[in-house]
Amino acid sequence: MNSVNQARQFTLDFEHRPSFSGDDFLVAPANRTVIDWIDRWPDWPNPALAISGPRGSGKTHLTHVFISHSNATSVDLKNLKTTEIRPIVLDHPALVLDDIEEIAGTEAEETLFHLLNVVREESCFVLLTANAPPARWTVELPDLRSRLNAIPHAAIELPDDTLMAALVVKLFRDRQLRIDTSIVDYILARAERSFDGIRATITQIDATALRERRNITIPLIRRVLDDMN
Repeated sequence: MNSVNQARQFTLDFEHRPSFSGDDFLVAPANRTVIDWIDRWPDWPNPALAISGPRGSGKTHLTHVFISHSNATSVDLKNLKTTEIRPIVLDHPALVLDDIEEIAGTEAEETLFHLLNVVREESCFVLLTANAPPARWTVELPDLRSRLNAIPHAAIELPDDTLMAALVVKLFRDRQLRIDTSIVDYILARAERSFDGIRATITQIDATALRERRNITIPLIRRVLDDMN
């Protein structure tokens, strides 16, 4: 049985979880470890957690799930002043810091070190995201390196073909649309292979079909993908 047929048969077997947008998403082996950590909050063994995953693996979506779950706020570390850290920590139960590896060699290393200290002092929490695990972040501040080495880490894997196919089927079903397996195959072979890429593609296909009052066909999808690319 190919991945598309598996997706059609088992789409509803993937666990559906509410997201920040009110939609739901599919929990699968690729993201299960991170979801388990999010579910455990605030019972974390450390006030900080690092999650990593390649671009397109769903980090942004899962950080928004965490924000919804914990009432956290997202912080731009590069534009954060040291004097602003404690008030922000006191006002929120958790913080989210994205793309941490980008601060390497910048003044934001000192800011992050101070933030981690304040988070611990005030019994707050922080979720850090990056493309690579913390051990591969090339930070230069020794004290920060030591602190990061002690942070628990969870990885998100790229979604496999079955999960990607299941996502395509689910997103069409969310719109009360049933599609042929050939359409799923066509989209997966040509669309951006990421959670956000697939969602953007399905949204544009549906919008085009509604605007033109046409059925969803491969010629229509081909034109949409050409326009998007």
